[in-house]
Amino acid sequence: MEGLLAGIRAAPARAGSTRVIALDGRSGAGKSTLAQALAGRLNAPLVSLEHLYGGWDGLDEGIARLRSAVLLPLAGGRAASVPRYDWQTLAWGEPWTLAPPELLIVEGVGAGSLSAAPYMSMLVWLEADAATRRERAERRRSGDAEEWERWERQEDAYIDREHPRDRANVVIAS
Repeated sequence: MEGLLAGIRAAPARAGSTRVIALDGRSGAGKSTLAQALAGRLNAPLVSLEHLYGGWDGLDEGIARLRSAVLLPLAGGRAASVPRYDWQTLAWGEPWTLAPPELLIVEGVGAGSLSAAPYMSMLVWLEADAATRRERAERRRSGDAEEWERWERQEDAYIDREHPRDRANVVIAS
């Protein structure tokens, strides 16, 4: 953890004056847990792509929202209006305002997308075996097998298209 923290502290700002640390990996790889730990240790705000997807079919739209609603405003020195999708009501809630921070943690499948890459100071890829990932993901959110299969197909397409692991500065196996 100390090596990762040192790397984060040394990373250059690439979204205006904000250093963006992206944590990417498949569902259940440990992104949220690491992101919360880093945000706490570094006193940094955290944006989770889970609030940007807009439902089970929204991976690509969530990636687009990350760039348009969060990264572009911060890069321009403006506050971001961060969308919030509520998975319980299956509806969009009020966005929250994020003034440009010195450091921002972004986590979720797609955080390391090519469209976000110009704004990233560091990309961390997390991985775990399929059984562990599935168990963790199922504990976190309900969803039937069909929804999970649709989501996994989106993950597969994203990873095959954009190769985020290959572009990562750090790879962590959990």
